[in-house]
Amino acid sequence: MDNPRYAFFEGKIVPIEQAKVDIRTNSLQYGTAVFEGLRSYWNPQAEKNYVFRMQEHYIRFEESAKILMINLPYSIKELSEITIELLKKEGYKEDAYVRPFAYNSGLHIGPKLVGNPQDVFIYSIPLGDYLDISKPIDVCTSSWTRISDNSIPPRAKIAGSYVNAALQKTEALLNGFDEAIVLTSDGQHVSEGSAMNIFMVKNGILSTPPLVDDILEGITRNTIIEIAKDELDLEVVQRSIDRTELYTAHELFFCGTGAQISPIGTVDKRKVGDGKLGEVTRKLQALYFKIVKNHVEKYSCWCTEV
Repeated sequence: MDNPRYAFFEGKIVPIEQAKVDIRTNSLQYGTAVFEGLRSYWNPQAEKNYVFRMQEHYIRFEESAKILMINLPYSIKELSEITIELLKKEGYKEDAYVRPFAYNSGLHIGPKLVGNPQDVFIYSIPLGDYLDISKPIDVCTSSWTRISDNSIPPRAKIAGSYVNAALQKTEALLNGFDEAIVLTSDGQHVSEGSAMNIFMVKNGILSTPPLVDDILEGITRNTIIEIAKDELDLEVVQRSIDRTELYTAHELFFCGTGAQISPIGTVDKRKVGDGKLGEVTRKLQALYFKIVKNHVEKYSCWCTEV
């Protein structure tokens, strides 16, 4: 079976080959669109798929749209119902990724946020690991800094802003690394990865950059903060992190809907801890994958059955 077979496009679910936009579309020309990324996880024991934290993702989708002055034609409840219907039609028996996209659909020339028709489409794809989570990866500090909130706000998932991420990721790959760590727009502190949040473990404390350091308000980040405190009894601190702190960290890992929990083994050719999967990262990984597959009853409210 070839997937995806369907998309929600122009108000209805259609065969994927019918979901086409005009080459003149404003959002294609200028990046005037916002998107989300959700995961559904296949639980082979229950033989069911579960969408993880769907409501929170659609709340962020709505907030991103507000920043870009896009009036969503659907409520969070309606978007959730459309997503479930779409996944039911696909019938995945594997993990999958869902991409909602709100965009200026008009054909007018000019980079502006008003005076354009707007619309939403949603599609899904089978998706395993975005990064190799089985072993620590090698990362570098990018020469490209994160864009600032007063330029293109990183807290919103704005299509055009991901050129910034593409430059960072590509630089890392071309130089033999798996991923990039990005500094804030002023170059003073650690922001996040090219398209994922970052956590540091040192002296038993779990630290992550604050929302004001040009980061995406990550839903996986929020999940990690909550389960680290409540289940592992860890002290979690949101604070600015200097680049050189990464070199003396005991553990580092990325997190995100795509990245999940990805351990970092080296930064700028410097070994993190012993370069192996750290104990805190290992425990968080194991717990996270139990939760997203709806194996932990306490967190079942985060899992929407397809």
